[in-house]
Amino acid sequence: MSEQTPSHVLPETERTRHRRLREQGSRDRADLNAILKVGFLCHLGVVVDGHTMVVPTVYGADETTLYLHGSVASRSLVASPRTTVCVTVTHVDGLVLARSVFEHGVNYRSAMIYGVPRALTDPEEKLAGLRCLTEHIVPGQWDYARQPNRKELAATVLLALSLEEASVKIRTGPPDDGDIPDAERAVWAGVLPLHASWGALEPDPTLPDDIPVPAHLAARAHQNAG
Repeated sequence: MSEQTPSHVLPETERTRHRRLREQGSRDRADLNAILKVGFLCHLGVVVDGHTMVVPTVYGADETTLYLHGSVASRSLVASPRTTVCVTVTHVDGLVLARSVFEHGVNYRSAMIYGVPRALTDPEEKLAGLRCLTEHIVPGQWDYARQPNRKELAATVLLALSLEEASVKIRTGPPDDGDIPDAERAVWAGVLPLHASWGALEPDPTLPDDIPVPAHLAARAHQNAG
């Protein structure tokens, strides 16, 4: 990071510079952290054997690092530590419906993270990363369920990607055509919001009836999902 860049501001690079719709761009690290905190699914873009792959996968994050995990058989994850990747996270908050089709849009929050991930091989560091990922998705689950054994750790790839090079964009609000001639048209305009929430827990059919729902899962059910 440049000495002139405050710690709460994302550095600007050729890959993260906002060239279009600059008003929707943000360099506030708090916006990046907020976008990552409420999500758990990302898309990993990586070149494998000369071909571009974009792979959906779960992630976990703290304030400095994004963790991605999968099987050792995953070509995209195995190849990632040798090349620059681009990870994207997007939340759709609504459809922006204007008077003209041209002005239609989407209210959204998105982040793109660039870098060369590091494969975690130290068992303690790997466990710490897996804990971060698990607790990111379902807080309280790491200490509730059985943790990975040595064989399972060996079968798992865990990548750590720095959050130092990231681009954030956010769009909110109504259509942008309220002050142009199209505003005179007798056409409804506004926003159709989209909200995500968790539903009721569905127990495994083989689960004994006397096993209660743990408090952390009961709290997660019906919670806003982003």
